[in-house]
Amino acid sequence: MTIPDATTDASTEAPADAASSRAAAGATRKHTALPKARILVEALPWLTRHHGKTVVIKFGGNAMVDEELKAAFAQDVVFLRHAGLKPVVVHGGGPQISAQLERHGLVSEFKAGLRVTTPEAMDVVRMVLAGQVQRELVGLLNAHGPLAVGMTGEDAHTLTATKHLPEIDGERVDIGRVGEISAIDTGALQALLDDGRIPVVSSIARSADDGHVYNVNADTAAAALAAALGAETLMVLTDVEGLYEDWPHSDEVISRLTASELERLLPELASGMVPKMEGCLHAVRNGVTTARVIDGRVQHSILLEIFTDEGIGTMVVPDGHDAHDAHEGKGAQ
Repeated sequence: MTIPDATTDASTEAPADAASSRAAAGATRKHTALPKARILVEALPWLTRHHGKTVVIKFGGNAMVDEELKAAFAQDVVFLRHAGLKPVVVHGGGPQISAQLERHGLVSEFKAGLRVTTPEAMDVVRMVLAGQVQRELVGLLNAHGPLAVGMTGEDAHTLTATKHLPEIDGERVDIGRVGEISAIDTGALQALLDDGRIPVVSSIARSADDGHVYNVNADTAAAALAAALGAETLMVLTDVEGLYEDWPHSDEVISRLTASELERLLPELASGMVPKMEGCLHAVRNGVTTARVIDGRVQHSILLEIFTDEGIGTMVVPDGHDAHDAHEGKGAQ
């Protein structure tokens, strides 16, 4: 009689223990998954707001040379595409161009913040941008599916330029094959976007008059394309956190400023930031809703900026534009 009693006791206790274990496991699963669910819910307003909108991203800085940052950038861009946005990537290649010029025994020289581009240097610029940097970036994006298509500003007359003569100490200076964008044809880009592709554009332009090609500042090219495409947002990746309030006396980043506020600050900015901020100013004054300068040294900075309440970096908005409309939550910083 004792054996059945013992068997009965064991059979009644075991299910209870199993049920407790299952309940505990379920509670653990719910607990660990909850932060992921909250992140997705937080992103929902921005997914809704940006769905179907064009976003132009200027790829540059450390994000171009660090392997982990490059991989994270590609993931971010592909995520935007699958989230219903239409990303366009514009890139330069300063570090790679300088390295290749050195291999060819050519000196890198800069004036007014722009690379002096001789005919010999232009051959190197064209080779590096279209044949090296672009191909690598297209490959990283296409590791996630047949999405990216590489092109230069020469293709389909996307970018046309005239010779740029910067003013230094009151005089116009010839810095070679450096172009100033004079016309844009977005037909090829729009066709790619309509087909669900991700255009990757090298900042080279065809000449409007002499049959040559021009080296165009990538920040300037990205801003011009954002305006021409009627983009919702221009994003410029940099090697700093954003636009500083009072550099070098303070590392406080300006979270948001209007076009007029930015215009007043331009004469005081370091030369490296000038083309980036001039690009942002051009974009928001020509129909782009927001322009953002963000830290490309931070992995997934693009997603942090677009899909979180806090955002990072500096956002520029048109005069009279409400911060809540531009970026619900970030404007309240």
